[in-house]
Amino acid sequence: MSNHKSISGLTDEEAQEFHTFWIQGTVAFTAVAVVAHFLVWAWRPWF
Repeated sequence: MSNHKSISGLTDEEAQEFHTFWIQGTVAFTAVAVVAHFLVWAWRPWF
């Protein structure tokens, strides 16, 4: 069943690989956002 195409047209292996990259991208985006917010807060605190 590893060659079964899903509704997205991806095999199970391709979907797992895409998911891995998607999660890595989300983590990287969140890390950059946290650093950016910290730097802005250090420059001009909003509390």
